[in-house]
Amino acid sequence: MATTKKTAAEPAKKTAPAERGKSRVREQYEKEVVPYLEGKFGYKNPMQVPKLVKIVVSSGLGDIKDNAKSIQLAQSEIKQITGQQPVLTKAKKSVANFKVREGMTIGLKVTLRGKMMYDFFDKFISIALPRVRDFRGVSAESFDGKGNYCMGVKEQLIFPEIQYDQVEKIRGMDICIVTTAQTDEEARELLRALGMPFKK
Repeated sequence: MATTKKTAAEPAKKTAPAERGKSRVREQYEKEVVPYLEGKFGYKNPMQVPKLVKIVVSSGLGDIKDNAKSIQLAQSEIKQITGQQPVLTKAKKSVANFKVREGMTIGLKVTLRGKMMYDFFDKFISIALPRVRDFRGVSAESFDGKGNYCMGVKEQLIFPEIQYDQVEKIRGMDICIVTTAQTDEEARELLRALGMPFKK
């Protein structure tokens, strides 16, 4: 008995999910910054060209370290700003003068890598910093001697995600940009080429 071919339509082939588009800063780094740094410092190997590794955003809880509700609000703000859930940092030892006990929650920290790192950097230099009152640029000397740049932000209101009428308290934060640069000069040129508005 002859078999008949199935006439049912074959199921559609699964298509691979669309790749996430590169961030603007990542494309700028690959197309403009790498050739610029190679020409300026004479790197013989492309792997020598400095690049961003991670950005760490941290904030101390100060007088709200005993208030669970305020800690949750602070966590929510950092998450809105960075797009990533922050982790709680604990005290490593007790300090009686500051009423800190070992193991007490004293701060929040987020470590950004990859696309989230580039997106945050882009937002920080192009949107947040220009919103700082009387902004005239950031210090070009805040490097640690190993190619990493750290700076403080006095208030979270400079970020567009934060609504003024929903803020419980003005809080500052520290932003540390970690690079593969071997010297501060190389790191400074890397960040300047990416758009960091250093003071002249």
